[in-house]
Order: sequence, then C-alpha cells, then structure tokens
Amino acid sequence: MLPTVAEVLDLPELRQGKPRVVAGATGLDGRVRWAHVAELADIAALLTGGELVLTTGIALSDAPEALARYVDELAAVGAAGLIVELGRRWRDRLPSALVDAAHRHDLPLVALDVETRFVRVTEAVVARIRDAQLAELRTTQVIHEIFTDLTTAGAEPAEVLREAARLTERPLVLETMAHQVLAYDSAGEDPVSLLSDWAERSRAAVQSGRTRYHPEQHWLTTVVGARGDDWGRLVLVSPTAPPHRHVVVAERAASALAVNRLAARDRESLERQTHRTLLTELLGGDADPADLAARAAGLGVALTGPLAGVAVRPRTTSAAAPALESQQALRDLSEAIASAARKAKLPALVGVVDDITVRALVVLPETGADAVLGQVAAEVRRSAPALPVVIAVGSAARSPGGARRTLSEAAQVAAAALHLADDRDVHRLDDVRLRGLLHLLRDDERVTAFVERELGALLDDRRLLDALRHFCDHGGNKSAAAAAAHLSRTAYYAQLARVEQLLGVSLGSPESVVSLHVALLARDLADPS
Repeated sequence: MLPTVAEVLDLPELRQGKPRVVAGATGLDGRVRWAHVAELADIAALLTGGELVLTTGIALSDAPEALARYVDELAAVGAAGLIVELGRRWRDRLPSALVDAAHRHDLPLVALDVETRFVRVTEAVVARIRDAQLAELRTTQVIHEIFTDLTTAGAEPAEVLREAARLTERPLVLETMAHQVLAYDSAGEDPVSLLSDWAERSRAAVQSGRTRYHPEQHWLTTVVGARGDDWGRLVLVSPTAPPHRHVVVAERAASALAVNRLAARDRESLERQTHRTLLTELLGGDADPADLAARAAGLGVALTGPLAGVAVRPRTTSAAAPALESQQALRDLSEAIASAARKAKLPALVGVVDDITVRALVVLPETGADAVLGQVAAEVRRSAPALPVVIAVGSAARSPGGARRTLSEAAQVAAAALHLADDRDVHRLDDVRLRGLLHLLRDDERVTAFVERELGALLDDRRLLDALRHFCDHGGNKSAAAAAAHLSRTAYYAQLARVEQLLGVSLGSPESVVSLHVALLARDLADPS
C-alpha cells in the first residue's frame, strides 16, 4: 500500500522539522504517490494527482486571492497535501488565506517550524513508495500463482470464491448476466443480508468495461467469460474503493471461473457432444433424415426400429447455486441415462439440448417396450437418488422422419407432468390428459383470453380463487372442499356464494363448473405461483 500523508509526516526526516497540521486533518489518510519539491506558483499544471508538495513559499504571492487560487489548483489536480517550511517566506505562521483554502478542500496543510532538508524527505518518501510498489508486485505475483494453481487443478467455483474471499476478506457473489446468483462466499457476513433484493440491486450496477467499481452499491464488478462468450459477473463487496490487489484478485478469480466453465464443458464426453449435435439437428427439422440416420448408424445407433423420444427433467435443484448446479445435474443425468440405456441394451442418442431437459431418442424392441422403458427409468432414478426427476416418453415413430415429433412430444409431456401430483415411473401423453393439452396451448392468446373471461373478477382475490379450486378439485363436494380449505362450512359456503355473485354463474351447473375448472388449470399452468 502507498503511504498515507500521516505516515509520511511520521518519517524521521520530517519529524525533525517539527511538522504541525494546520488545516485539512481529515485528509491525512490520503495516499501519497510521490513527493515533489516545487517553488512555483503554478505548479499544479505539472502534477497528475497524489503528489505531496514541499515548498518554502518564496514564489507565492502575498495576495489572499492568489494564495487561495494556489490551493484551489492543487486540490483540483488531486494533490495529496502541501508542506510549507517556515522561516524563508513566512516566519512563524502561514497566511490565513492559505489555511482557509486548505480547510475548504480538506487538503492537508503542514507547517515545518524547523529548517528541513527537502532532498532527504523526498528520498525517504520515494524509498517508502518503492517499497510499497515492490510489496504490491510481490502480492500480485502470489495472487497470480494461487489462481493459476486453482485453474490447473480444475477448482470448482465454490473453491475459487472461497480463496478470493480469504485474500480480500470481502464477500463475493457470482451471478449470471440475468442477475441470478450462481454461487457466493459471504466471508463470514450474514448471507441473507448479502443476497437480499439481489436482482434489483444488481440491475442498478450497470456494467461498463470489463471491471468497474460502483461507489453507490459499494461493489467491484468484473465480467466472467471467455472466447467472446460472457456469461456472468463476479461482484466483490467493498465499502471503499478497492486497492489494486483486490482488483487483481477479482479479475484472476473471474478468469479461473471462466476457464472452469470451459473445462467443465470439455469434460463432457465426446459421445455426449456428438449425440447432442444429432439431437439438435433432429429437433431443428431442417436436416435430411437419411443423412442423420446414416450418421447415427456410424455412432452405433441404427434408427431402424420403433423410435421413442424420452425427456428427463429434474423437479428441483439446490437453492444455494441453482443455475450452476442445474447444468452439472443435467450433464450427470445425461450420462446416467446413457448408462441405463446400455444396460437395457437399447440403442439411444442421449444429450442435453437445452438448459432444463435431457433428451434421448431410443430404438425400442418390437415387443416388451414398456417393460424395458420402465427398467431404464428405474436405473436412472437409482443412479441419482438425490435428484427427483420426471421421465416422459413420446409415442413411437416408425422412421427417422418422425423422430422430431416423438422428441417434442416427450418434452411437452415432461413439462406438463411437473404439475401432476402422481409420481409414476414414466409419463406418456395419455397420463397428462387435459393438463397436457392446456400445457401445449398455454401460450395461445385465445386460452389467455378464455382464462380472463372466465375468472376475471377473481384474478386479484387469491382467497376466492382457492375456494373455487377446492370446489373443482373435489368434484363439487362442498363438505370435502370446506375441509380441504380448513374452513367451517358456513364460512366456506359464503365464499362460494361470493364467487357465484362476482362471476355471475351457478356452481350447480355442471357446464359452468367444467368451464371454470379448465380456466383454473390453464391459469395454474401459465402461472404456477
């Protein structure tokens, strides 16, 4: 660290001059970048900031406005302070115009009562600065070595953040470009306070350049990414402008995180990468099916029998680092599915083709397909017991040309099955029934208009919506619905009467109940909250 003005005043070479701080004491913690002896009234034009100016004042005017201007100019360029030796220009005290101007800018103004060898002072200050710079270089080298070791060892993000927090003693947060928290290290501070309203605060810290300090948020931020693919941002919480070594730590940690992500991608087996490419092209629908079939055959997956699309979606991920763990979970899941297919002797293309689902195109046996798929599902769940998953299968296709349909159908069934209460081994289109249809149509404007038309008067009243939902879920049995709502019959019946009044319908009409139930299902699929 560069020495402060106070530390410079404590040097033996200056102490012998009996320094007295006569103004700007609050600026004594400012850093001194250089010491400069100057007997010029317009020295400010030659400074670049951080200099401690030493003078006898012999070139300065007696005019108060000239003295004030002299200090104003020093403050404007960011001088660290002004030291004036008494005896040559002013005998026992400094002019009030000089003192008042220094007070106004909080610029340290020091009077030396005893003649001082300025050359000795500048030598001592420069030696101290060079020692600080050398120490900074050594610290920077150590930081580089630490993060180089972490990078070559393939350290996980949590380990990288832990080391960065240790070196800076500051909390760090790794987020996506969409301001979602991937991982963090609170450095011993309260994590709840650290992450409270994170997305809102992060959006306010607009990034410009690769690394920037945001004084309003007290954040140092640096972009994380490589090969032109910026995917995240590393935030170091710093109540004051961070020293250079903290900037180095943040940038090296960001580099280690970027390399870690690339390495994680490369760790995915070549087989999975190749399968993912083929599945992506099959889903795209533009490639020649015969060409894709030939390439699949070259991988040992002959698309000659009945084909079924399989989609596997995790139900939950850890809240500590959701996006990060989700990607790792999908990669592990794809390997588990490929292994299960091999054990069942099912040729299959398996890969992660989006951020939420593992896809597989399986060649089914002519007989016993359901039993074999059940075996695969059981093996997948056995290999990843801590990760609840939904496994869905599309209806069989008889040629590579139908692969896109069965793959898409499986993904749609998996998405719809997430909202089902049952936990069967394998879901098919028949299982999701009306929910499946509504899931397929969830983005249709006509469905949205239907929901608003049927439920419009209740959409802002969760209490009445829940009352109607209980009524529909229990097939119109008011007693069972009241029990499910944990209300007395009188209170619950009053809520249903209010629903009928607001909607202008009779809950005794089967057609009305069906229509309202469909609207509720469509709303819940569009807005699970």
